[in-house]
Amino acid sequence: MEIKRDSYLQALIDRMHNGMVKIVTGIRRSGKSYLLFQLFKKYLKGIGIQDDHLIEIALDQRKNRQYRNPDTIQDYIESRLVDDGRYYILLDEVQMLEDFAEVLNSLLPIGNIDLYVTGSNSKFLSKDVMTEFRGRGDEIHIYPLSFHEFMQVYDGDIYHGWADYVAYGGLPLVATMKTETQKIRYLTNLFSEVYLKDIIERNRIAKTQELEDLINILASAIGSFTNPVRIEATYKTVLHSSLSVNTIRQYIDYLENAFIISSAHRYDVKGRKYIGTPLKYYFEDVGLRNAQLGFRQVEETHIMENIIYNELRSRGFSVDVGVVEARKKLPDGKYERKQLEIDFVANLGSRRYYLQSAFSMPDAAKQAQEKASLIKVNDAFKKIVLVKDVMHVTRDEYGITTMSVYDFLLNGNSLDW
Repeated sequence: MEIKRDSYLQALIDRMHNGMVKIVTGIRRSGKSYLLFQLFKKYLKGIGIQDDHLIEIALDQRKNRQYRNPDTIQDYIESRLVDDGRYYILLDEVQMLEDFAEVLNSLLPIGNIDLYVTGSNSKFLSKDVMTEFRGRGDEIHIYPLSFHEFMQVYDGDIYHGWADYVAYGGLPLVATMKTETQKIRYLTNLFSEVYLKDIIERNRIAKTQELEDLINILASAIGSFTNPVRIEATYKTVLHSSLSVNTIRQYIDYLENAFIISSAHRYDVKGRKYIGTPLKYYFEDVGLRNAQLGFRQVEETHIMENIIYNELRSRGFSVDVGVVEARKKLPDGKYERKQLEIDFVANLGSRRYYLQSAFSMPDAAKQAQEKASLIKVNDAFKKIVLVKDVMHVTRDEYGITTMSVYDFLLNGNSLDW
């Protein structure tokens, strides 16, 4: 069964022959190897690239362990270059290669090679690895399956598909599993035995329980503002544990560097400036988030917000939380200033969209509440409210679009409807 990942495949195609190392990053089991060794290789063969001009090495396989030596792999690759034709080098799990950055940088000056790599552990996933390529690394970050990609392989309607996606997320292998027990066991073991161990080992974390507690706090707080100071208070009052603010900041950085979570900053829409803490944190895969909490807090409203955030990021947008100031007249005639929140301000080049995740707007009062912040934005960029209800796309007198989250997720051009 082939899962199409067209946007990522096109990203690789667009970067062909650009003189850089194409680096496919993402959390483990998100489909990096499949993208490179199945979909991209199929594309290369489809445009006429012959097998002798494809050099592919899966460095995690025992039969290829000799190529983990930098001199051995460099000699091998150079021995395969027997003419002036273009050669495509595909390396999987490149973090298993000793001095991998040095080897890749040494190969780049060879004019007739095009180099693509993936890596999986926390060392390779760390953001600072890009500096090792001296500006010659071009990152393609792959996310778990979007809802649209998930529905390609889901055997059922979109409503049951949505329920599964909300609970178990979009890791490709999970999407092909048949039973609830399989999915729960796989996600639970994957989080504890792979992701956590990677982070703990790389960063030499001694307080492993405190790290797990932090992940639980962040998982419980998706869709809510928080910061290290508030989290420190939670450690003291709820967990009866002490962890310094600086250590909490470090642990959050570790989780972000490993792509377990990502942050959305507050942005003053009218003042056109970032405000600072507190922030919102979202999980790269909601199934992993739910697994960490033992599938006990699957609140659909907050998870829908997380899914929308991930969708916007996977489409290439930078995403902030918008804040607009409003004045409310009090009974005594005085005015009160209050800040209204816009769930997401999505930017990509000159494009901007304001989005509100409303889940449901059953009456006029709820509609007014959800749209209040959008109405206060005095610019011409598109404003959208997303609801879980099945409905036709509508626009009101303020120019605010309301659409179903299903339409938004299943259609790549939905923001421009």
